[in-house]
Amino acid sequence: MERKLTAIFSADVQGYSRLMGEDEEATIRTLTAYRAVMTSLIQQHHGRVVDSPGDNLLAEFASAVDAVQGAVAIQRELKTRNAELPASRQMHYRIGINVGDVVVEGERIYGDGVNIAARLESLAVGGGICISGTVYDQVKNKLALYYEYRGEQMVKNITDSVRMYTVELEAEAVAPTMSAEQPATLPLPDKPSIAVLPFANMSGDPEQEYFSDGITEDLITDLSQLSGLFVIARDSTFTYKGKTVRVQEVGRELGVRYVVEGSVRKAGNRVRITVQLVDAFTGGPLWAQRYDRELQDIFAVQDEVTHQVVSALEIKLTGKERNRAGGRGTTSLEAYDYVLRGEEYYLRITTEANAQARRMFEHAIALDPQYADACAFLGESYWMEWFSCWNQNAQTLERALELAERAVALDDTLPHAHNVLSLVYLSQKRHDQAIAAAKRALALDPNYADGYADLGFFLTYAGRPEETFELVEKAMRLNPRYPAYYSWVLGQAHLLTGRYAEGIAALKVSLIRTDFLHSHIDLVLAYSELSRDEEAKTAMAEILRISPSFSLEAAEQILPFRDPAVLERFLVALRKAGLK
Repeated sequence: MERKLTAIFSADVQGYSRLMGEDEEATIRTLTAYRAVMTSLIQQHHGRVVDSPGDNLLAEFASAVDAVQGAVAIQRELKTRNAELPASRQMHYRIGINVGDVVVEGERIYGDGVNIAARLESLAVGGGICISGTVYDQVKNKLALYYEYRGEQMVKNITDSVRMYTVELEAEAVAPTMSAEQPATLPLPDKPSIAVLPFANMSGDPEQEYFSDGITEDLITDLSQLSGLFVIARDSTFTYKGKTVRVQEVGRELGVRYVVEGSVRKAGNRVRITVQLVDAFTGGPLWAQRYDRELQDIFAVQDEVTHQVVSALEIKLTGKERNRAGGRGTTSLEAYDYVLRGEEYYLRITTEANAQARRMFEHAIALDPQYADACAFLGESYWMEWFSCWNQNAQTLERALELAERAVALDDTLPHAHNVLSLVYLSQKRHDQAIAAAKRALALDPNYADGYADLGFFLTYAGRPEETFELVEKAMRLNPRYPAYYSWVLGQAHLLTGRYAEGIAALKVSLIRTDFLHSHIDLVLAYSELSRDEEAKTAMAEILRISPSFSLEAAEQILPFRDPAVLERFLVALRKAGLK
């Protein structure tokens, strides 16, 4: 077979099925015209079209620079043409670009290089461009563009993760929300810093992944509550799950001096846990241990690992930290197991998974009614149902409050319980209580990355958005590969301090990986107040796609602004964009 290295360009139309369903003839006319424009621009940038079935288009370029320049020219030209069409008939292409090895068969090309470009295309937003790390490395110093690093992505049918960047096309995207040069060496904090990598599941049963993940997360939680340590959040360390990595690379990418890694083998009533603490500068182990125990001893093993890490790093504990050390909040291994399973479902953030998580948390509470964390998680599942507009019955929020208050009453030292209580308070527009509860959670867990981001958006809703930026910056440092909602918090704060350009850029970043309802709501406001009415209507269409029953009444309920004038700005914008 003939092989070669080439830059692969893959594109398709966002919402193509909807366009065809609404007006087949008009869609085909626009598709034909746009395909001709794309073909011409590809040729002008020294590329060639390989194939163009349906709404897809595959092209190759000899140069990554030519491929990116061609993609930018295409998106800018199509944006101009779309402006002449009604919002419902606009055709937005998603583009992915990769540099890779391909197999050549006549005029066709095949292989992982092509597949990765197609996967990047599927991660792009309509009108956007996603590029792989191999492309970024070749273009970063050659083109006057801004690139947003979006972390390591696991994509379908590709064994290794793909480093992904987006190309920001709008002139207003001037304020980066993440370093364009990442992964790069982050400065070390002024205290011992550590990252706990996901423990490998050695049980031979993929169904046991939740258990090894739970052991890892508990260790992260235990360490993060120690004021003498700087601990990287779960979201960032779990990007390394299932990968073979060098601890020196982890240290550089996450900005830490130490790394914990290990494995869990669960078989019947026995469990084997191996753990080692490694110096990320030298790669050498500082401490290592293997534990062969009865499964019922798992809590004692977790506590011992925490104490050994603290001892090895010579961390001085405060009196309160010594008193809080140890304990999972339950003596029931079965209840603990249900919480681990429930959390795995909850983190998927879908209505179906949320319902399944709730059943798991309810099982845990039935086994141990005094289990504070199970109560907190169950309350959070009700709050998520409300916040995501899956069910806005008043009893949903009341049940969330009841469970959060119960969790705090059972264990006032549990940061998670105070955080859930703060979320419910915010939804009830009890702003001062929400802020106080969030600060209590951070006092108990100074490394609580999500807690800093949450406090940031509480302050924005309370009318203090200028205080949000520093909090989000802290959250991002503790969680360098942070979830999409950090960008939403940042974007909303920018909008409400009058920085629309930066706000739109941050909100678009938040939508790259997560189709977040609230990001679309904020985009409606931004576009409406900038008199970009067609774009506001497009954002409104996305809201109704996600939540078909969304209404002005629902918006008023889930937008807990303290200042009625700010809420009215949102309602006016949503109404103007067509919401009823």
